[in-house]
Amino acid sequence: MVSFKLGTGQSIIQSWRRNWVRMIPFFAYPPEIRKVIYTTNAIESVNTSLHNITKNWDSFPSDEALLKLFYLALNNISKKWTMPIRDWKAALNRFTIQFEDRMPQQ
Repeated sequence: MVSFKLGTGQSIIQSWRRNWVRMIPFFAYPPEIRKVIYTTNAIESVNTSLHNITKNWDSFPSDEALLKLFYLALNNISKKWTMPIRDWKAALNRFTIQFEDRMPQQ
């Protein structure tokens, strides 16, 4: 079961510690990718949108249920994006090199 309610700063610290293995890869990306994923405006916008979708839920029956909800939500959220992401071309090139097997062929 996935829970979102964090009451105190201590709960946030515990959450980071429990999920540290999942977080480490984000800190290891090369500069081209870090510039894009560390840009707070785009990230904050997505986080706010996802929070708004999940704020009325205390928990989800499974991780898969949450991932399905996020997948559908991100499809809807992405339709509203109108501003280009700064330095996206460099990041996309790097994604293509680093994740060749996951990137669609153009």
